[in-house]
Amino acid sequence: MTERRLETATFAGGCFWCMVKPFDTLPGIEKVVSGYSGGHVENPTYEQVKSGATGHMESIQITYDPALFPYAKLLELYWAQIDPTDDGGQFIDRGSNYRTAVFYQNDEQRKLAEQSKEELAASNRFRKPIVTQILPTAPFYPAEEEHQKFYKKNPHRYAEEISESGRAVFIKEHWQKRER
Repeated sequence: MTERRLETATFAGGCFWCMVKPFDTLPGIEKVVSGYSGGHVENPTYEQVKSGATGHMESIQITYDPALFPYAKLLELYWAQIDPTDDGGQFIDRGSNYRTAVFYQNDEQRKLAEQSKEELAASNRFRKPIVTQILPTAPFYPAEEEHQKFYKKNPHRYAEEISESGRAVFIKEHWQKRER
């Protein structure tokens, strides 16, 4: 019997509360952790990151089985959760800590991320340029426990955040397939 080989993917997509659920229960996804990546402070707190002073972005780190859920599929799902044209944050959440980025772990992830970004730009789905950054992996610091699996712990607040932030409307308007 062959041992499963798990890999890691890290994405910044604005509010990490909103980014976990779309990935969390899919076959081949072992775990999704909310946290912080891309900054210059070791072990930052939520309040430090929220202030914008640490350089971190709210991120999720996904442990997955590429045989069941390939990285290219993770990228497809990632793009469909964000506004890749907004470099000032995501939806109602503004600031550098809410920017979008793909943190690649290796050359293969980098190539796939760059290719998917180019394909998205060529699709003409958006009128503005795609500004999501493709960056080398950076230290990832898990967020405090109250931020983990927020959608399960606080379903009403999660629903409010998705709705009131404008994320749900944006996803419906820009990402859900339209009948022609």
